[in-house]
Amino acid sequence: MTNQLTLDLVLPPPTYRREDFIPAPGNREALAWIDRWPDWPAPALALAGPPGCGKTHLANIWAVNAGALMLEGTALDGKSIADLSDLAAASPAIVIDNAERAPERALFHLYNLMRERRGHLLLVSVSLPAHWSIALPDLASRLRAAPAVSVAPPDDELLGSIILKQLADRQLHAGAGVVHYLVSHMERSAEAARRVVAALDQRALVERREIDRRLAADVLADMS
Repeated sequence: MTNQLTLDLVLPPPTYRREDFIPAPGNREALAWIDRWPDWPAPALALAGPPGCGKTHLANIWAVNAGALMLEGTALDGKSIADLSDLAAASPAIVIDNAERAPERALFHLYNLMRERRGHLLLVSVSLPAHWSIALPDLASRLRAAPAVSVAPPDDELLGSIILKQLADRQLHAGAGVVHYLVSHMERSAEAARRVVAALDQRALVERREIDRRLAADVLADMS
């Protein structure tokens, strides 16, 4: 029964507030670029990194600051120039998530429209545009001219800090060695840390157990 409760864990939507973002060596350059807006040297900034590295959090911070519209790259499929012009007119800033999936010609036209209107694009992807297979030379040249920054996966220190914050937010106390054990054995992402702490909270409550290394091991075994 307890396994089912843990596996069926329902989490509230994550919050992406600026104050909840934890700076670390692997994300500090990207955060500096986000905070530098609108003083960007080009109409676009490319932000890349593996799943769970924090780039979605950074994109949401920028979206709030810039009043940006947030779109998936595939949302540009089938868009005419008139449609893209309406998008550019609707918002001075646009986030394109999974930007490598956007149709090239639509992305090219949107880039030009935002440049004409002195707007900005944040292009979020797993890899930087230099590693995309771009067939449209004009788009490739524009993206090469735009600043690009990568976010690294959380290192041990950052992942531990994320776990500690999640515990503090839930007013939980973890026994000695729990955070180190989790960092050494769990998936390395902020979202995984959020899920693990929520599962620890629920299982500790249901089973009336302290949050110790044994409970941490049981939760990770269930989640795997």
